[in-house]
Amino acid sequence: MAKSSKNKVSPLMQQYNSIKTKYPDALLLFRVGDFYETFGEDAIKAAKVLGIILTKRGAGSVSETELAGFPHHSLNTYLPKLVKAGMRVAICDQLEDPKKTKKLVKRGVTELITPGVSLNDEVLQAKVNNFLAALHFGKKGIIGVAFADISTGEFYLTQGNRDSIDKLLQNFQPSELLIQKQKKALFQEEFTSDYHEFYLEDWVFNIDFAEEILLNHFESSSFKGFGIDKMNEGLQAAGAIMHYLSETQHKDLAHISKISRIHESDFIWMDRFTIRNLELFQASNPGGVALIDVIDRTLSPMGGRMLKHWLALPLVDQTLIEARNKKVGQFLNQTESRATVRYHLEQLYDLERMVSKIATAKISPRELVQLKNSLKAIEPIKTALKDSNIALTQDFPNLKVLADYIEKHIQEQAPVLVSKGNVIAQGVNSELDELRGLANSGKEFLDQMLARESEATGIPSLKIAFNNVFGYYIEVRNAHKDKVPDHWVRKQTLVSAERYISEELKTYEEKILGAEEKISSLESQIYTEVIQELHRHINALQKSANLIAQIDVLSSFAELAESNNYIKPALNKGNTLFIKNGRHPVIERQMKPGEAYIANDVNLDPSSQQIIMITGPNMSGKSAILRQTALIVLLAQIGCFVPAESAEIGVIDKIFTRVGASDNISAGESTFMVEMNETASILNNLSKNSLILLDEIGRGTSTYDGISIAWAIAEYLHEHPTGAKTLFATHYHELNEMSKEFNRIKNFNVSVKELTDKVIFLRKLIPGGSEHSFGIHVAKLAGMPSPVLHRAKKMLKTLEKNHSGNNVETSANDDLQLSFFQLDDPLLEDLRDEILGTDLDSLTPIEALMKLNEIKRMIQKK
Repeated sequence: MAKSSKNKVSPLMQQYNSIKTKYPDALLLFRVGDFYETFGEDAIKAAKVLGIILTKRGAGSVSETELAGFPHHSLNTYLPKLVKAGMRVAICDQLEDPKKTKKLVKRGVTELITPGVSLNDEVLQAKVNNFLAALHFGKKGIIGVAFADISTGEFYLTQGNRDSIDKLLQNFQPSELLIQKQKKALFQEEFTSDYHEFYLEDWVFNIDFAEEILLNHFESSSFKGFGIDKMNEGLQAAGAIMHYLSETQHKDLAHISKISRIHESDFIWMDRFTIRNLELFQASNPGGVALIDVIDRTLSPMGGRMLKHWLALPLVDQTLIEARNKKVGQFLNQTESRATVRYHLEQLYDLERMVSKIATAKISPRELVQLKNSLKAIEPIKTALKDSNIALTQDFPNLKVLADYIEKHIQEQAPVLVSKGNVIAQGVNSELDELRGLANSGKEFLDQMLARESEATGIPSLKIAFNNVFGYYIEVRNAHKDKVPDHWVRKQTLVSAERYISEELKTYEEKILGAEEKISSLESQIYTEVIQELHRHINALQKSANLIAQIDVLSSFAELAESNNYIKPALNKGNTLFIKNGRHPVIERQMKPGEAYIANDVNLDPSSQQIIMITGPNMSGKSAILRQTALIVLLAQIGCFVPAESAEIGVIDKIFTRVGASDNISAGESTFMVEMNETASILNNLSKNSLILLDEIGRGTSTYDGISIAWAIAEYLHEHPTGAKTLFATHYHELNEMSKEFNRIKNFNVSVKELTDKVIFLRKLIPGGSEHSFGIHVAKLAGMPSPVLHRAKKMLKTLEKNHSGNNVETSANDDLQLSFFQLDDPLLEDLRDEILGTDLDSLTPIEALMKLNEIKRMIQKK
């Protein structure tokens, strides 16, 4: 029995279904003519994310399916939206010219773009790496991790415990994370789910498979030359990345020419809490300003990415830090050379990402012109560096020959697409020049032909034109159609005219169209040869891009130092820290014009002043002093000058912070539990060169618990053999007593000026402890209603009088009791004070009712 026509699936949909089966986890963009179409569930997702119309194909039939699409030339508009929504997008193109086949056009996936794998400029951010990461959970708690950025060619790996890997994930912020399917539950238990995760089969992480795929790629027989031969877990993660790149149709990866090991001992240790608390890359509050926003004066995309890399991994090698400092100083002193360098840096395009496009044969003709212009802009930079004696770690490769090669072969006004034509320069290929001459002479030939035919026929209004149906044709108005010669062949009749062709016109058409087709073929062939030639210079281009990035960052540090009055820090191998008149780099840039930043000294010496106990009112600036100390150290150790009058820094190897609440409600943990977890991590990982910043430890629990815990932590740090340098901000004034018992704990406070009914925050750190927190004054500044403030003052007096939490409730109740029959009752005075202390002019109607109700309750209790 014949099948119903309703059940029949069209050949096109059969082809679609076959391809979709191979990419079940991706949204498939299926090229049909001039459109990219999506079907079924993909169409529903695409319509929602892109805001395009959702329709139906085969409406009313069994094969009915959702449909949504957009014009193929709008791909760069819509693709970034899909990828940024966390989707994997498979681009299915037509693999042959539809005009050259009468059968179904061959189609296939030419690229699979994911959040972590993209070369598309619209998807990528110029100054941000787009890392793809992979994790491998090994034995004995060892985790391997690898990071690759296909857009720049960077490839890193390392291995370590959970905390070290968590820190690296926080530093590198991968756009996509590959994990073994079998370890999904373990990953979700151990790490936050802030990433776009993709789960791979377990065999992809096999060590033999990893070694084979990596050695084949790097054309090496061993990993010893890379220094990673004993890092099995890291290699397994790196192998998974290479496999994934192959599976996503990214097989031309010559620009990934090396793999580097991350030596964590080479960099300051900062856990994820510290990176977040110091707001290095992202402010805690919406609309806030992060450190990177203030210090980034880089002018090139390569420089911007390198600055982020340096800030994520600050150095601990004094020699390397001072080498950077020296170059910053040279740039600072060489004003004219620096201006020249920075002018030409601004002319550069993204060399690193252009190299990746050369390797993958995805670079456009227009980008080649940009590459040529960038290479030319490097020459005056090299000259300026030479004239000012600023030496780099390596010499620039000579790429002038390459710039000249591009200039010789590619037209200056080259289009984005090779298919648009006019890409290859004149004089490169004689046959191409000849064909262009023929094609370009077409108008002249047609004008001559038109003049001849008009004269021969006596028709004054002849017109020669072209369309895709008939090709070239002669159009005659109806008034003159009786003059048409017999050898013209009529092809079309219009309302007011008729169209004809002639033998001469058809011969010319074949010649012209043949020339245009040949021109297109030749240009494509020559362009491919140009890309192959550029392939040979990939390493030299990458080296130049890296040097340009260094120059950009170091010159931007000089620019920053000059405009913000930063000074060169003095580094040493000791473990002291002396900062004179230090400033918070972010806060000082946000102050109102004319408002001076109150600078502060911080001196930490494990032998005499190991722990500074800082007390002072809320909002007085205690937290700012803690943060600015860490930020000054970080800036110094990335090679930047620092916001201070002077700074002597014994190189720090670890920075720990416990600043602010970081409630992990989703994990069922209270603020206090999170606080204790983070503090325990600090105490278990101390070193003699650590810098510890503790802010309001113990505030998440009851007062006496909090004081006890804070005291015990400070005592532990004081007695610990490392003598770790610590800034301890607290509102527990009882901790000031510790300085009497522990000789390396010193009390300081952030000073205030107390007037009759208000407090002025002076924000100056001075020796000695503070006796008050001035919380009520802070509440007043926040706009708290006056009845609340008045009541708070009364309760404060009661509490201070009693000095005991056990008597708080009793004394508070006693304070509220009033007898109109005991005229000599002292509480009557309180009622009098309550009434007289009420500002009737500022009292709202609702506050007046509340005050009256309060007095009524007092009388009823009596």
